[in-house]
Amino acid sequence: MKKQLKFLIILTVFIIAIFAIGPFYVIHEGEQAVVVQMGRISRVVTEAGLYLRIPFIEEVVRYPKRIMSWNGEQRSIPTRERQYIWVDVTARWRISDPQQFYESIRFVNRANERLGAVIDSEVRTVVAENYFHESVRNSNLILERIQTPDDLGITGDIDIEIATSLLTAVHYEPVLRGRRQLAEEILARSRRQVPEFGIELIDVVTRQIRYNDELTQSVYNRMIQERNQIAQAIRSEGEGRMVDILGQMDRERMTIMSNAYREAESIRASADAEAARIYATAYTQDRGFFEFWRAMESYRRSMPGINKTLSTNMDYFRFLFSSQGR
Repeated sequence: MKKQLKFLIILTVFIIAIFAIGPFYVIHEGEQAVVVQMGRISRVVTEAGLYLRIPFIEEVVRYPKRIMSWNGEQRSIPTRERQYIWVDVTARWRISDPQQFYESIRFVNRANERLGAVIDSEVRTVVAENYFHESVRNSNLILERIQTPDDLGITGDIDIEIATSLLTAVHYEPVLRGRRQLAEEILARSRRQVPEFGIELIDVVTRQIRYNDELTQSVYNRMIQERNQIAQAIRSEGEGRMVDILGQMDRERMTIMSNAYREAESIRASADAEAARIYATAYTQDRGFFEFWRAMESYRRSMPGINKTLSTNMDYFRFLFSSQGR
């Protein structure tokens, strides 16, 4: 009786311990798991639900089923022409084969490290194989848009020759591949290496590309040079137009003055002719009065300017001393 009671107590404790450890486990949405029995994978669970395991013998290793992100660090990488740029890349990935992932990497943090080593290596390779403008620009849209000086931010009337020189001064290398295609190449190269880890690499995106300090100054200097060329072309155009306008103004001024002089001379000639006619008419009507009036006009003009002593016995002053003018 005592042995049976002891057995029942031991059995009860064992059952309680089993349930305390948990023979059941739950796989939630967004999770997947591998069940490991004595260090070996016994099965893979990819669907959400309630499952049974053997306590003390089977261990459940859970992995996320969702898409995860990998964020790289900014790295200074030389381009094909040995110009260093800072490249910042991000990627998205997920565990596609839990069993292979457990056997090759096992931990998610270690997977990020492996993935980072692969992507960083391919980023360096692709950037080093291509020219600087291929990594920075994505298309030739800037070449398609810059067709007129207005596209450069220049307004106003510009001659065709000046506009052509402005567009020639601003030179951009055409893009043959572009940043997006380089990212696709990085993705394709990286994908060839990650399947052995049980990983699916979804995409690789170039988050940021920026110049280093030396290259930034070089770009600024080039921008300044281009703007100086544009300014010089516009300045030359303005100076040429100024000369044309001043020449046209001189020609118009000479024409106006010539016409005014001709018109003034014509008016003066007409006035002289009319005055001669009036004088002639007045002379024929009253010769004595005409001579008297002419003498008075002469006195009026000449007397204020006379600062000499003159004799009064002059024929010129006869009207001042004789009412008959004789």
